Amino acid sequence: MAAAGESGHDVRAAMHDPRVFDAAGELVDRTGLDDAEIDQIVRVMQSLRGWHDAARRMSEASSRYMKLNETDMRALRFLIAARNQGEIATPGALSDYLGISSASTTKLLDRLERGDHITRAPHPSDRRAIAITVTDETRAVARESVGRLHARRFAAAAALAPAEREVVIRFLDALSATELEVEHEG
Repeated sequence: MAAAGESGHDVRAAMHDPRVFDAAGELVDRTGLDDAEIDQIVRVMQSLRGWHDAARRMSEASSRYMKLNETDMRALRFLIAARNQGEIATPGALSDYLGISSASTTKLLDRLERGDHITRAPHPSDRRAIAITVTDETRAVARESVGRLHARRFAAAAALAPAEREVVIRFLDALSATELEVEHEG
C-alpha cells in the first residue's frame, strides 16, 4: 500500500484496506499481521473485486448479445445443462432452480418461447408435466458466447497445481460461508 500515504491515493485499494476503512480496528482483527501481510490480503481482496467486476461485465455482455435478462440467461444455462445430461427439464424444476414462483416461471417461459429460445411439449412420461427444451439456435449461440467464456475460466483453474486449487476452493468456500454468517446474525 505504498500509495496510501502519498498524494494520488489509490482509492480502489483503500476500499479494501482495513487500515483505511477501519483505522480504529473495530471491525477487522489485524492481530499478528504486519503491514506486508495486510498489503498481500488487500491485493487478494482487490483481485477478488477484479474477478467480480469482470464476471459481471461478461454476464452483462452475454445478456446484451442474446438480448435476455440475467434470469433468462440463468434459465437457459439450466435448460442447456439438463439437456446435456439427458434430463427432461420441467417448469417445476426450473422454478426450484431459479427460486421464483410458478407464475413468474410461466411468464419467463412465455417470454423465452416468444423469442424462439425454447419449445414446450408434453412430457413423454408424465401427462401432468411439460418438457422444456432449448432451441438448437439458442444452444449454439450460448455455446459460442457463454460456453467460450467458461472454457477460458476452466483453463485458468486447470493451470493451477492441485494443491493451489485446494487453497482456492477453501478460500472461496470460506468467503461463501460469510454470507451465511451474516444471515444468521441478522
